[in-house]
Amino acid sequence: MIIGKHLIAGKWKTCTSSNSFSVQHLNGESHQFPNASKKIVDDAVNAASVAFKSYGQTNSKQRASFLRAISTELETFTKKIIAVCQQESGLPEARLIGEMARTRSQLEMFASHIEKGTYLDRQHDIALPDRQPLPRPDIKRVMRPFGPVAIFGASNFPLAFSTAGGDTASALAAGCPVIVKGHPAHPATSDLVAQAILNAINKSGLDLGVFSLIHDSSHEAAQHLVKHPEITAAGFTGSIKGGRALFDLCAQRPNPIPFYAEMGSLNPLFVLPNAVDSSAEEIAKNWASSMTMGAGQFCTKPGLLILPTGKSGDEFVTTAITELQKMTSTTMLTEDIASAFSKNSQAVIDDDNIENILINQFYKREALPQIFSCNAKSWLNNSKLQEEVFGPLGVIVRTSSPEEMILIAEQLNGQLTATLHLEQDDFTQAKTLIRILENKAGRILVNGFPTGVEVADSMVHGGPYPASTYMSTTSVGSHAIQRFLKPVCYQNMPEELLPEELR
Repeated sequence: MIIGKHLIAGKWKTCTSSNSFSVQHLNGESHQFPNASKKIVDDAVNAASVAFKSYGQTNSKQRASFLRAISTELETFTKKIIAVCQQESGLPEARLIGEMARTRSQLEMFASHIEKGTYLDRQHDIALPDRQPLPRPDIKRVMRPFGPVAIFGASNFPLAFSTAGGDTASALAAGCPVIVKGHPAHPATSDLVAQAILNAINKSGLDLGVFSLIHDSSHEAAQHLVKHPEITAAGFTGSIKGGRALFDLCAQRPNPIPFYAEMGSLNPLFVLPNAVDSSAEEIAKNWASSMTMGAGQFCTKPGLLILPTGKSGDEFVTTAITELQKMTSTTMLTEDIASAFSKNSQAVIDDDNIENILINQFYKREALPQIFSCNAKSWLNNSKLQEEVFGPLGVIVRTSSPEEMILIAEQLNGQLTATLHLEQDDFTQAKTLIRILENKAGRILVNGFPTGVEVADSMVHGGPYPASTYMSTTSVGSHAIQRFLKPVCYQNMPEELLPEELR
């Protein structure tokens, strides 16, 4: 049952003074959701602040049990969540089954991770009372939770990057209560996921303020949320425009807070000369599949392809276009996203310096690939081509020399990923590119494709701006927990007064 209200500290609330919004499902059904008033936001944050007094003192074992309880409850809700999410997002059932499995595995990964205790980075410098010329005190250090955290759901991953997604899981694992501002593209999905989380809270015996969900179709609730003095950090996945606006608000607060945003990325893919000569057809087919995966709405979509001129490069393009022409239309996440894709595609079509090599028309939310090509000079002289287009649009840049590939790499903005396809004879050129790309991307791949982000200890899903706002962090993998922890030093502290996990 979809409740259609805000979840504030265990109670489903609405406010008569606020307006509402609705999302029409593909089957024609529509559900109303209230826009959050300032009071609703305040109530959620205040409840989280109270909850932090107890939740911030829980140990890893208690929090691990809670995370696993959420995973278990999500399993109970899976069938209903996937059915509703299909109707809201247009995503296929198989994709959502996989995304639900990922969502649960993230929760379980963080549970196992915090049980190991290594995330606490415990350090101890023992007292040296006889040291000359001055004695050294006893000094201990451990990582401690920030406090209440605001999380913003993503449009393109309604499960794994939303209400119970990686940001929520890592913040809860750290000991931080969470207020989720659900994405207005899939509020009914968020509603059901929140019900599962509430069940887990009740079964775990935690303060109900440890999790709240608010809805809003405007920017007002988001702005008030990040400016609330009790919010200590925020996690965001979305557009550069939206992320930068909230980042600026966080920086302008009387007490600035970190705003961890994962934003736009072209995810350039470089095909080096020997690789295109030996594997043009195979790479082209796989690029076409990766670029259009999820209607090109993955944040790791390889939307920029750098390819040498010549016969093998021409064969690559021919093969890719043949593969893309076989594809049927894919439903995009919302009508607004589809409209923006159409508008942004048309802007590239109208550029006289860009060759239109595959142009498709689409109806409403049904999108087909759009592929363009240009030479290196045209790309280097057009900053607009560094802007991500959300959807199945790809730009192929043909280079006449290794030096042009290097120039392109040097001019790239910050990226989530960068990929090299190469053979051993390409290693000399690859070494130069890798040295550049280390300063351009958070993840560098060889002979693979960036769509598909493994949930693992070593994963980095972030990068230099505008890929993210903090290049030293990741939103995927166990290291994501460090975004919501701070180091605290205890000097000459009696054992009984130390945090439990430092004793």
